[in-house]
Amino acid sequence: MAIRFKVREVAQEHGMSMRLQKLTGIDARTLRRLWRKPEQIVVSSETLDRIAIALGVDISELVESIPPRSEPQ
Repeated sequence: MAIRFKVREVAQEHGMSMRLQKLTGIDARTLRRLWRKPEQIVVSSETLDRIAIALGVDISELVESIPPRSEPQ
């Protein structure tokens, strides 16, 4: 099972997409990768925690499970 980060969706729901870098101090490159390829980036729990705090949400709201793809038989 894979994990996809929902940072973009949650940030937009809270109206903070443009201010997130300033509020968290997280590198702009990392935030861009979370925005554009949320299923392909690896981030630390500290990074997710900083984002969750800035958005005022629980860290669990920033991730979702992606079921494995079925291989055709």
